[in-house]
Amino acid sequence: MPVVTFQKGGETFTAEVPDNANLVVRAGIKKFPWPHLRYGCGMGKCAKCACRVLDGAAHLPPPNWKEDKQLGARLAQGYRLVCQIWLTHDVALAQDDAPLPPAGGS
Repeated sequence: MPVVTFQKGGETFTAEVPDNANLVVRAGIKKFPWPHLRYGCGMGKCAKCACRVLDGAAHLPPPNWKEDKQLGARLAQGYRLVCQIWLTHDVALAQDDAPLPPAGGS
């Protein structure tokens, strides 16, 4: 089972999640133990769930077209949309205190 380490607001939270888990889905059904995860639509349209991958990026699937559209150049900075990732390995994530602005800057 993957271990997720999540950093936000100066706090760090660590827990195991089932294999092939999606953190936004788990948060929505109250199975994700960290109430600090910010998320919105769960479909890659709002980018509220954007997090920087601190460790474990090599085990994540490549970014999809939704992530490319919402994150743009921030993909190169290590940001991903956690609503679009199904975890099969350990990962460390950090979420900014404020949501990212749209990739287009508007």
